[in-house]
Amino acid sequence: MQGKHHSVERQAEREPPVTPRDFDELFLDVHDRLYRALYFVTGNSYDAEELMQDAFLKLWERWDSIETIDDPTAYLFRAALNGFRMRSRRARTAARKLLVPSTPRDDFEQIDLQQDVRRMLLGIPARQRAALVLTEIFGYSSEQAAWILGIKPTSVRVLASRGRTALRGAVHA
Repeated sequence: MQGKHHSVERQAEREPPVTPRDFDELFLDVHDRLYRALYFVTGNSYDAEELMQDAFLKLWERWDSIETIDDPTAYLFRAALNGFRMRSRRARTAARKLLVPSTPRDDFEQIDLQQDVRRMLLGIPARQRAALVLTEIFGYSSEQAAWILGIKPTSVRVLASRGRTALRGAVHA
């Protein structure tokens, strides 16, 4: 019971986040903590530094509306960790694509296959094709593809789904 009481006291002592006066002040205050946290998450100083820089850049781009961000430090940590998760997903996707099949490939068969895939892709509407190419071939998330195409992420998912259905129909035909 005492431990519970002690926990409540510690929470009561916690001060609400303070909006920093300027970006440099926040950078100097948070930079070391964020770097150390990212180093432990990534296990790599280069990745930690790069993720930290990306997070600070995202915050700096929104600095003119800093008062709308409840806790700039939490925003930095969230942005950096989201960046780490996105990189991890991309790395897993790339690794799956790089796995070498156990049987040797026939180069002429590969060319025929590429031409067939190209022909099938050209047989579906351009917006569906763009959504499929960005998400399936280049590995962009639906949010990133949406930004590239200038549409909503749900539209990207719908277009890609319809494109896959059309391609399945072409394969079975």
